Amino acid sequence: MLGKADIAQQVAQRTGLPRVQATKVVDALADVVRSALARGEEVRITGFGSWRVSETKARKGRNPRTGEPIEIKAGRRVSFSPGSKLVESVRTGSAGDGATGRAAGRTSPARGSRGGRRGRR
Repeated sequence: MLGKADIAQQVAQRTGLPRVQATKVVDALADVVRSALARGEEVRITGFGSWRVSETKARKGRNPRTGEPIEIKAGRRVSFSPGSKLVESVRTGSAGDGATGRAAGRTSPARGSRGGRRGRR
């Protein structure tokens, strides 16, 4: 798993910023996204994805332990929709842009190079 400290370290390496400043950048980005979503705004990073807040209606559910009916209150939830570049990079296993991935000597596997195992698990 990649945590906030790992992300800040990679931002520092890729930008040449000191790690303390890169950590502030990562924290600031998270704060900006969090604040915008709290106001109900959509946040979009082209190629990466978008976050939006949706309203949920009150509904009836069941307590999974007892099976008794319960009332679930209306609320708000955050949803994320991945952008096309993010989807493609996950599918191909590459970073998606020429500046990352290739610069570190990594290459993505050719399409269809999975030996016919695609879709089977």
